Amino acid sequence: MKKKSAEEYHFIQIEEKWQKKWEEEQVFSCREDSEKSKFYCLEMYPYPSGRIHMGHVRNFSIVDVISRFKLMRGFNVLHPIGWDAFGMPAENAAIKEGIHPRKWTLDNIAHMKGQLKRLGFSYDWSREVATCLPEYYKWNQWIFLRLLEKGLAFQKESLVNWCPECQTVLANEQVIGEQCWRCDNVVEQKNMEQWFLKITDYAEELLTGHEFLEKWPEHVLTMQRNWIGKSRGAHIVFPLVHSSQAIEVFTTRIDTIYGATFMVLSPEHPLVDELITDSPQKQEIKEWISKTVLALRQQGDPGEIEKEGIDTGKKAVNPFTGEEIPIWIANYVLMEYGTGAIMAVPAHDQRDFEFAQKYGLLIREVIVPEDDGSQGSDELFTDYGEVVNSGPFSGKTSRVAMEEMAAFAEEKGFGRASIIYRLRDWGISRQRYWGTPIPVIFCDECGVVGVPYIDLPVTLPPDVEFKGEEGSPLEQSESFVHTQCPQCGGPARRETDTMDTFFDSSWYYFRYCSPEEFERPFTPEKAAYWLPVNIYVGGVEHAILHLIYARFFCKFLRDFGLTQIDEPFPHYLSQGMVTKNGAAMSKSRGNVVDPDEMIARFGADTTRLFILFAAPPEKEFAWSEKGIEGSFRFLSRIWTFFQENLDLFESGSEASSLDSAKPKEQTALAVKIHQTIKKVSEDIEKRLHLNTAISSIMELFNQTRKEHEELRKTPEGKKLLKEALETMLLLLSPFSPHICEELWEKTGHETLCALHPWPDFDQELALEDVVTIVIQINGKIRDKFAIERNTSEDKVTQKALELERIQNFLGGKEPQRVIYIKNKLVNIVI
Repeated sequence: MKKKSAEEYHFIQIEEKWQKKWEEEQVFSCREDSEKSKFYCLEMYPYPSGRIHMGHVRNFSIVDVISRFKLMRGFNVLHPIGWDAFGMPAENAAIKEGIHPRKWTLDNIAHMKGQLKRLGFSYDWSREVATCLPEYYKWNQWIFLRLLEKGLAFQKESLVNWCPECQTVLANEQVIGEQCWRCDNVVEQKNMEQWFLKITDYAEELLTGHEFLEKWPEHVLTMQRNWIGKSRGAHIVFPLVHSSQAIEVFTTRIDTIYGATFMVLSPEHPLVDELITDSPQKQEIKEWISKTVLALRQQGDPGEIEKEGIDTGKKAVNPFTGEEIPIWIANYVLMEYGTGAIMAVPAHDQRDFEFAQKYGLLIREVIVPEDDGSQGSDELFTDYGEVVNSGPFSGKTSRVAMEEMAAFAEEKGFGRASIIYRLRDWGISRQRYWGTPIPVIFCDECGVVGVPYIDLPVTLPPDVEFKGEEGSPLEQSESFVHTQCPQCGGPARRETDTMDTFFDSSWYYFRYCSPEEFERPFTPEKAAYWLPVNIYVGGVEHAILHLIYARFFCKFLRDFGLTQIDEPFPHYLSQGMVTKNGAAMSKSRGNVVDPDEMIARFGADTTRLFILFAAPPEKEFAWSEKGIEGSFRFLSRIWTFFQENLDLFESGSEASSLDSAKPKEQTALAVKIHQTIKKVSEDIEKRLHLNTAISSIMELFNQTRKEHEELRKTPEGKKLLKEALETMLLLLSPFSPHICEELWEKTGHETLCALHPWPDFDQELALEDVVTIVIQINGKIRDKFAIERNTSEDKVTQKALELERIQNFLGGKEPQRVIYIKNKLVNIVI
């Protein structure tokens, strides 16, 4: 950029100056104040990967605008920041680069913290948390022990991805194809004891709580409802032939049970091992199961894969028909839904039909359309209808048959009507080092023993080598593993699993309320003041797991007596992602834009302004080099325009006109000032249309520039021009705060722009020049038209009656009377 004069817009110096000032004066630090209304403004905290990206900039800029706006509106604002600092990338770096995860993480935090400060975000840095520090994860362990005491934390066997070469459990993303990412060995499925949290105890409340989340996007609520997956139906027990065992299924269509011609188990079903134990193809089946489970975990949706299965050679008895039906294992049945087993009804279920056709299994029709009576149709009928070929239930409707069949099953002792949820208990065990150690000790005499609260935190040992082999790194630390039982004093062994990092992020919003608390996870009284969070902003990729887990934590912490709120986030905004060249920004795509480079070239104010101006917060944002240059030109014009008019604010000129009475003459600029204040205020507070708020400020600036030469000719005009200039700075301040602070100071103000009260608007002046008149005939809306505000009643009613659409409705009839509501409504009575 070409150097001009001493009055050039030197954004780097300006931004450094005000960031230092805000920090020195602790402008954004806050404490509880019962005299003020609070506003808790929160974005999802970042993972310290080493550099912030444009997704961070967008997310954090949105929240910063809201936070600064609320501060200027007189609210006591809590706007904290922290670091989601545990996780696998740090451990991978330790293996690859030989850097300890703690050093790697803390170095990244230091770098990213500097980046966030350069963007001028209004954080209360005194509340900063990092989940990898013992002073935070001590409380993860405290909460876990409470869950253990209440029976909400428990152990059970679960299948995991196991690399026999590295002797370690792998996350799904560490399995490439069927191979271990480290050694390329084929990954197996292995049953291991894992820790779980009983989130299913709260399934119904997690669903019913949605009615209180009116400010959540509907698509996010739908995603959560589908994940929790409430279903009404019946549990039915199918006894195994020549065995005392039985298979229990859950079905939402018990009316089709006479058409159940085979059974299908998930490859992960606990009975699978027993069913294949004497099979001559046992090893072949086990290899197929391992491969299939791995494919399902990577694929995610079994509906998208080709149906495959293996016959176990065993049979079960359909309790309604007495018929022996074959038992198959197939890849389209998940352990995560129902019981992990289904009764297959191929005549009335698309997946069962495809499977039966592929393997030549019996298809029997038992439902036909009501009042049709036709049977043997080639069309697959999956709806409710009339029951046929179903013994004493034939001829009944599906609805009636379902009730009677469930009652019959309960009477005979092989079934019951029931409700199930797709939601499964949350497995939190991770066989990694860089996470919260699970505070449990295993003693041969005493069994599973929780670490005493007084001994928390159980800290991660430093004497660990990261080789990427031989199991969990914690298992290699003799000093960590071997300990004494706190109950009997005998030799014992520590749990070497660490917690899922979602545990850390499920309650961090509580910790922000009192990060200095050292006796409990947080101070209930302080949490009661700040919570719930007034607005929570984050990506839709966290709409299911993180938000469900955070809601779950809030509910059991309430049940523990630590909080009284039911829902932590009554208002959630899912911001759109940042794209470039039509794709999400990604290093692999080579389309990443470095925020540091943009700040160096254009400044933090421009970067923030552009990323907020280019699209509404909830929409996808397409990066454009031309767009950011346009935002820079706008701020440069603001800067230059103020330089040209600084004499208005010199000593001896009139003081600020912001608090003056309404101008005597309602000039176009006076009207525009008040309309802009109203528009920007409502766009931020009510609609979160930050892009249109910026657009309104630009319009005000353009109109002010257009009129300023004429306004400078009179004292009244100068006063109005000053009002326009000061108003512009205050309205722009939440978006581009540094330039506004500098110009606010240059115009003679001693207070900070960030702390100045938000401007008020005059309701009458803020009215639009054009209004929409709605036309009703006998109270029903029939048409509408636009007309200049305050047009006389005669002209409005005449125009209404002359409209062709209204003439057609009148059909030549004369109105009995015409009712006019000024600037709003014409109601024609006929």
